[in-house]
Amino acid sequence: MADGEKTPFLDPEGQAALPVHRHDPSQGRKAFWTQVRTAGRVFAVYMAFKALLVVVLTFFKSADEQASWALSALSHLRPTINKEELYLSVPDPATAWVASRVYATHPHIAGSTDDFLDAKAILKLFQDNFGITPPPQPPIFPAGSQQSRSATLDIAKLHKPSAWIDIYYPVMNTPLDRSLSLLSADGSAVEWEADLVEDGDPGDPEAAEYRNAVPTFHGLSADGIAEGQVVYVNYGRKEDYDELVSKGVNFTGKIALARYGENFRGLKIKRAEELGAAGVLIYSDPRDDGAVTVANGYEPYPAGPARNPTSVQRGSVQYLSLYPGDPTTPGQPAYPNATRTEGSNIPKIPSLPISWANAQRLLEEISGGAAEGALVLDGRASAKAVRLVNHVNTRVMPIWNTMAAIPGHIKNETVFIGCHRDAWVMGAADPTSGTVSIHEVVRGFGSLLKNGWKPLRNVVFASWDAEEYGLIGSTEWAEDFPEWISANVVTYINLDVSVTGARWGARGSPSLAHLIREAALAVPHPSDPTRTLWDARGDDGPFAGAMDEAFARLYEEKVGELKAGKEEVGIPPLGSGSDFTPFLQRLGVASMDQGFGGTAHDAPYHYHSIYDSQLWQETYADPSFLRHVAVAKHLGLVALRLADSIILPLNTTHYALELDEYLDKVESIAASVNTSPDFHGLRRSIRRLQRASRALDAEKDEAERKFKELLDKLPHRALSSPAESSSEFAEPGGSILPPWLKRLLDIIFGGARRGGPIGKFIRAAQRVQRANAKLVAFERGFISEEGIEGREWYRHLGVAPGRWLGECLVG
Repeated sequence: MADGEKTPFLDPEGQAALPVHRHDPSQGRKAFWTQVRTAGRVFAVYMAFKALLVVVLTFFKSADEQASWALSALSHLRPTINKEELYLSVPDPATAWVASRVYATHPHIAGSTDDFLDAKAILKLFQDNFGITPPPQPPIFPAGSQQSRSATLDIAKLHKPSAWIDIYYPVMNTPLDRSLSLLSADGSAVEWEADLVEDGDPGDPEAAEYRNAVPTFHGLSADGIAEGQVVYVNYGRKEDYDELVSKGVNFTGKIALARYGENFRGLKIKRAEELGAAGVLIYSDPRDDGAVTVANGYEPYPAGPARNPTSVQRGSVQYLSLYPGDPTTPGQPAYPNATRTEGSNIPKIPSLPISWANAQRLLEEISGGAAEGALVLDGRASAKAVRLVNHVNTRVMPIWNTMAAIPGHIKNETVFIGCHRDAWVMGAADPTSGTVSIHEVVRGFGSLLKNGWKPLRNVVFASWDAEEYGLIGSTEWAEDFPEWISANVVTYINLDVSVTGARWGARGSPSLAHLIREAALAVPHPSDPTRTLWDARGDDGPFAGAMDEAFARLYEEKVGELKAGKEEVGIPPLGSGSDFTPFLQRLGVASMDQGFGGTAHDAPYHYHSIYDSQLWQETYADPSFLRHVAVAKHLGLVALRLADSIILPLNTTHYALELDEYLDKVESIAASVNTSPDFHGLRRSIRRLQRASRALDAEKDEAERKFKELLDKLPHRALSSPAESSSEFAEPGGSILPPWLKRLLDIIFGGARRGGPIGKFIRAAQRVQRANAKLVAFERGFISEEGIEGREWYRHLGVAPGRWLGECLVG
C-alpha cells in the first residue's frame, strides 16, 4: 500500500462519515431465493436443451436412422459449384502420360516387390489428392485383422477420407524352369529345342531390358512333364474337341496345340485334361490379327505395327467358369491362417504358352510340310513326340489391395470404383492404361474435395492386386465383406484396360445402360471436337489389308454384339474375366466396364507380352493419351451422377425389357438342340416384373419431385447453424431463453411435427431412400443362395460366364 493511502474502513474519520445501515433479515432471504430461482431457471434450460436433443435424435432415429442425410446434405443439395464442369476440367493427357511412364516402365507381377511398391505409390496418390494425413505407422493391414476389418466396416463412421492397404494370402505360383523339345523318332534325342524367351528387340528399350524378367508361363498351371504327339485343336473350344473326337481322335497321352481366342485359356486345358491329354500348348496366331499382318506387308513390331513373331501371351489357366479367386479358399477370404483345399479350379496337366515362331515348327511337324497345312481340324498327330516341361513354385504369397474411402452424407449407400494394378510384365495397356485413367479420376475427385464438395453417397476406390492370376484381389475382398457389400454398395464401376485401340465400348448391367450412354454423350470425342465419346463406338483403326475369312466372320459377329440392346442403347451385358465378377455374379451389384479396344484394322495388341509396353502404347494405341483422358472423364462423370443424384440413375424398366431378349436367346438355343421347354410361365413372370418396374418408375419420379419441392420450400435458416452469440442470457420481458435457442426450438419442434417443413422434408427423404433401395434390390433379386448347379460360387441367374467360354452367357 502506498504511503498516505488509507482505507475508509480503517480511517476513523472516514468511517464516521459513512451512513449507518441496519441489517434487515428479510432482504437476505429475498436475495437467497432470487439466486435459487435463477439457478433453477438455468438448470431448467439445461435440462430442456438436453431433453430437446434426445427428442430430436429419437425423432430422427425412430423415423429412419439413415434419414438424417437429408439435413446434413442441405447445403450440398443447393450446390455453389458446377461439379461436373469442374471435374471434367481436371483429367489431362500430360499428367496421364507421366503416370503411364511411372507405372508402365517396370514389371509388377502380383506378389512381387515392385507390385508392393506400386501399391504404396497408389496409397500415396489417394492420400495426396484426398487430403489424408499419413499416419505414423503405414496403414497396411493383414486381412482378417481388426484394423483391416474396421477400415471397411467403419466407413459409415468416417468424417473425412481414409486410405489403407489390405494384405491377402492366396496360393499362386511363379516359374522355375521350362522347356519344349521335339524328339527324334525313337525318342532318344532332341531334334529341336524351342526358345521360350521373347526376343526383346532393342527397338523397344523396356522390352529389351525386361525380356526375361517374368519368364513365359501360365499362372496357376500344373507342375509336371508331358511327352506325346501333338494334335492341332484350333481354338480349343469344346466344339473343337468334340469335332475331333467325332472323327476318331483319341487324346490319351497327346499334347494339344491350341491357338488363343474365343474362350478363356484355362478352359482349353480343362477339356483336354478331361479327354486324357498329357499337356497343352497355346500360341498366338496371326490369323487373329485381322488386317495387320506380315503377310499383308506390315513389318513386325517394333519396326512396324504387325505382331512380333516371338511374342508370348502369359496368363492364368484357372478354370474361371467354376470359380475365381484363390483356388484353395473358395467362398472364403484368404487370411494368413485360412483353412485350405486342394483347389478344384486349376489344371492337373502341365501347359505352356508359346510364340507363333515356335508354333510354326510344331505345325510343320504335324502337316509334314508347310505350317498352314496343319491348320485344319482333321485330327492328324505329329509323327514325332514332343516333351513339355513346366516346373513352377506353388505357394502362399502376399498380395496388396490399396483402398480409399470418401465419406458421403448417406452412410449406407456406396459407389465403388475398382481397377486392378498387377501386370504379367509391364502391362502398359493391361492394366496400366486403366490405372492411368483412374489416376486422373482421383485427381478430379481430389479437386472437387478441395472446393468443398462432399458426395451424397460414399465413394470407395480399390486398386486390386492379382487380377491376372484369377481375379484374386477383388474376389478375396468380396468374400471377406459380402454382408457389407450387400448392405451398402449400390453400383460397382470397373476399369481394366482403358486403351488398346481406336474403338470405344462399354458393357454393363442393363439398369446402367442409359446412364452410360448419357455420360458418353456428354464427353467430347478424344480427337474430333464435332463428335462425342458415344460416336467413338464406330471408330476404326488406320490399317488396311485382307483378313482370314473365318476370323472375319467371327469379328463381324462380335461387332454386332457390341451394339446389342433394346432402343439401340448399345450396351451389351457383362460376362466375366475382370474384377466386377464377384460384385455382379456372386452378390448382385449392378456393374459396368469400358475402354477403347482394338479393331481388325488396329495394330495387334501384344496381350500379356513384354511388348505390352510404353513404347507400343505411345506409338500405336494412344500417342496423344487423349483416349486415356476420355475414359477418365466418362468414368468420373458416371460415378458423380451415381454418387450425387437424389434418385439413383438405375433404369430397371430397361433391364426388365432386356429380359425378353435374353429369353429369346434361350429359346433359340433350345430349338437348336431339338428341345422345347415350356417358357410361358417365365414369360408371364417377366411381364409382371415389367409392370412392377413401371410402377417403380412412377414412384421414384414422384419421390424425387416431392423431395425437390420441399427442399425449395424449406426455410433457409435450416441450412446453417445459428450464429448468434449466447452471451445474452436474458432477453427483455423476463424470458431467460436466448433468441438463438428460441429460433432453434421453433425450427425443430415447429418443423419436426407432422405438417411442419422439416418433418415433411424428412419423410420425403425416407421416401427417396425407399425408392433407391428398391432400385438397388433389382439386381440383387437375380441372386440364388444355392448358386448355379455345378458351379455354386456363381449365384446370378441372369448372367454368368459360360461353362465352356469363361465369358458372357445370359439367360
